[in-house]
Amino acid sequence: MDDQAFGADRKLTRQEASDAVMELGWRYVLGALQSGVAISRLSQAADIAALATDVAGAHADRHLRIDLRRDRVTLTLQTLEVAAVTARDVDLAERISAAIDDLELTTSAEVGGAQRSVQTIEIAIDAMDIAAIRPFWKAVLGYTDEAGRAGPSDPLVDPFGQGPAVWFQQMDVPRLDRNRIHLDISVPHDEAQRRLQAALDAGGTLVSNDRAPAFWVLADAESNEACITTWQGREG
Repeated sequence: MDDQAFGADRKLTRQEASDAVMELGWRYVLGALQSGVAISRLSQAADIAALATDVAGAHADRHLRIDLRRDRVTLTLQTLEVAAVTARDVDLAERISAAIDDLELTTSAEVGGAQRSVQTIEIAIDAMDIAAIRPFWKAVLGYTDEAGRAGPSDPLVDPFGQGPAVWFQQMDVPRLDRNRIHLDISVPHDEAQRRLQAALDAGGTLVSNDRAPAFWVLADAESNEACITTWQGREG
């Protein structure tokens, strides 16, 4: 993508961001671009992290996050100041993938593979009075406000990027007969059906698909709920 012509700092729509990186082995997931590199040793992970950081150059600190493990490096790109994907992030994804390819390695989202795809986990808390409970969760978790979102009902994030984000779902009446905290599992749009079927095959039930493909509500055998979500179907 020509970020000069496109405007390097312009926020991309979900569709633009997804289309721009699909062929690179990256996926748009919950406001960020994600990919992974399979490796065989931790020292190799350090080499890839150094390479990606070098490619990103002066933009690394404000766009690139890297998770290093013995067998995998997970790369995330997002413009932190706006908590969204910009053309700059797409340009960095292209250049990082090209550099990793030169090492005869591959950036991959592993959609439908033996291991899981890239994903992002959120914790959703149902509340009657979000402003009353948000400070508690911010304090007890040691979390902070998401960039540009510091309102009394806005999400909370781990300042170190290690834990799942927390968001609050407004309730009109108390939910006394079901769990009030659930997980949202944001997956690539082309992973959702496989993950949904896997959950159903594992004993889950489909509670609702009224808002699919934005999210499917699932439950385990004891009615504890979780949602599989994608970026699609959220234009409204």
